[in-house]
Amino acid sequence: MPASTHNPPTLGTLIVTGGSRGIGAATARLAAARGYAVAVNFSTSESEARELVDEINGSGGRALAIHADVSSEDQILQLFETAERELGAITALVNNAGITGGFARVENVTAEAIERTLAVNVTGSILCAREAIRRMSTRRGGRGGAIVNISSRAAHIGGSGEWVHYAASKGAIDSFTIGLAREVATEGIRVNAVAPGLTETGLHAASGQPDRIKRLASTIPMGRPGLPEEIAESILWLLSPAASYITGAILEVGGGR
Repeated sequence: MPASTHNPPTLGTLIVTGGSRGIGAATARLAAARGYAVAVNFSTSESEARELVDEINGSGGRALAIHADVSSEDQILQLFETAERELGAITALVNNAGITGGFARVENVTAEAIERTLAVNVTGSILCAREAIRRMSTRRGGRGGAIVNISSRAAHIGGSGEWVHYAASKGAIDSFTIGLAREVATEGIRVNAVAPGLTETGLHAASGQPDRIKRLASTIPMGRPGLPEEIAESILWLLSPAASYITGAILEVGGGR
């Protein structure tokens, strides 16, 4: 993308957790193009995160790759402190980091898989939101901001036969989104969620079923999976002033599924 398509970072700093691949990477690219300085958080995909940051910076945007496992409170604190110090005031957060915990019926799922899924998807999202609120809340002297949590259509469909534990973690994200939105509504912070359906990312292959999207495509009314860029557009819309009167919403982006 040529540099002329980018605006200087005037919207403050956006932290995208799990930002090196898939929906997170698409969100980071679009956010940089729209005027955010972007903190691209990664846990294991360092080379992909740094390539993405080089791409954004080379195109006239401003981005920084920051390592942190969001299941660790200490690493979350370091993530926010580094982003704020290196990029400026944090005005937006996309809680995108997440894992599926693998495919398993409930009768076969392990306690370790459940605990790890909840630690990343739920505890990590809540703690990241906590740190964002401490910096953005007008009650604390902040300039306000917006949070978008990444839920999943699995929260409503249930994930039966595949990953009920993952669906349950995303159901928790829906409840968290609604409650937090109401809690900080008078503090200049909007909190919403995007619930993607089947999307063309590496998540399915990483979970052990690379053919999952092809196998389930017929269940999508629109007849095709979503693209990460389409999900990113929804996220950036919820972060933008165009959604200024929307908080506590869960936007389903699943092609009708």
